[in-house]
Amino acid sequence: MIALIFFIFGPYSNSMIAYIKGKITHKTPTEIYVENSAGVAYLINISLNTYSELENLETVKIYTHLIVKEDSHTLYGFMTPRDRSIFIKLLSVSGIGPNTGRVILSGMTSDDVIRTIASGDHVRFSKVKGIGPKTAQRIILDLKDKLGTELQESDMNMVRQDNSARDEALSALLTLGFPKSGVEKALSAIVQKSETTLDSEQLIKAVLKKLS
Repeated sequence: MIALIFFIFGPYSNSMIAYIKGKITHKTPTEIYVENSAGVAYLINISLNTYSELENLETVKIYTHLIVKEDSHTLYGFMTPRDRSIFIKLLSVSGIGPNTGRVILSGMTSDDVIRTIASGDHVRFSKVKGIGPKTAQRIILDLKDKLGTELQESDMNMVRQDNSARDEALSALLTLGFPKSGVEKALSAIVQKSETTLDSEQLIKAVLKKLS
């Protein structure tokens, strides 16, 4: 299969196998073997985050990206098309190769990457092994415009998460007997000042501390 792809498309083709579905016959934090119905097992490189998602699975449908070079054909696998899309976009940045892209997605989820780019937080990228300050800034500059749809989806997800956690916290605090107006005012102040997304438990503790 891989040899046939090389023959048809050449050494620098952007063609890829969209996904592979089958039994996991070998598993480590950095790679898996997936055997399809024809008895062919594919070696697929994965990130630590991908490993955590499939660690307890026996079968998998994994979305792949094929890196084709003159001397190698390497598959990288992801649990969602979105994760694969972020990986491919990272590779479009000068200085980011497949291994560095995999390291980024081992320490950060796709949502983390998107939020970091949206906020312009190049310092966080510079903490990733193999990425210096200039490359970190280049990631922000190169990808901010390319992630339009992903940035909108991430913003919507964050709003939904914030609203859900806030509603849960409000309900719990009202049950405890706190006045609605005071709780809502405290929640608004806490959410606005927080640099990260807080879950309902964190919001409740913060409000109790503020109102005590």
